[in-house]
Amino acid sequence: MRAVFAIEAAQTLEAIQQAVRGFAEAYGYDRFVLFSASSASEEVVERIYWVEGDWFGSGQGVDAQTYVRRCPITRHVLDNREAFFWIKVQDKGGERYHVVRAPSGPGVQGLQVPVFGPQGLEGAMSLGGERVDGSARVRLGLSMVATAAFFCAHRLLEPPVAEWVGKLSQREREVLAWTAAGRRQADIAATLGLSERTVENHLRSARRRLGVATTAQAVRIAIRKGEIEG
Repeated sequence: MRAVFAIEAAQTLEAIQQAVRGFAEAYGYDRFVLFSASSASEEVVERIYWVEGDWFGSGQGVDAQTYVRRCPITRHVLDNREAFFWIKVQDKGGERYHVVRAPSGPGVQGLQVPVFGPQGLEGAMSLGGERVDGSARVRLGLSMVATAAFFCAHRLLEPPVAEWVGKLSQREREVLAWTAAGRRQADIAATLGLSERTVENHLRSARRRLGVATTAQAVRIAIRKGEIEG
């Protein structure tokens, strides 16, 4: 609980990182990734707040793009409501990730903690190492620490929703609504009598107006503010 309290009082990302490390490293975890996520995004990951450590056994740290590209375990947050352990193994097909009841054996392994809020899946944290404690007690403690770290980092690094949202045009709302319903840009264009380029321009304009980087983020904010129906 001391780590959770320290995180909740943190005023910088560095303070969050220090509190997480102080708790997790005692149990063998020395690799960390903290990110916002959405089940509405094809890539799942929306924004990485923190990535640190030798995730791929090369002796070097990785940047955010490399981590997302090479770590398929991230997609498992879509199928799990609670924290889960994973292991990475080598076979003839190369590196493979498996969700397991508890980590064991050599190699990089760890814990993934999905974080849920009013909008459903909002983020997650992965913690890894080569010799980690996979006990139920540590799993619970890390889940609390990871959840606190996500919400604090999100509060510090993301502008309040009210500051993001500008008024969408009627066409931008229509395009976002169809996107939220799972329609492809080609289908939206045909439905609205527009070209695909015009549809993309409306999506780009909506993202800019809402102050976000991805269409998935724009959909989430528009739903949250009542611009479109969820």
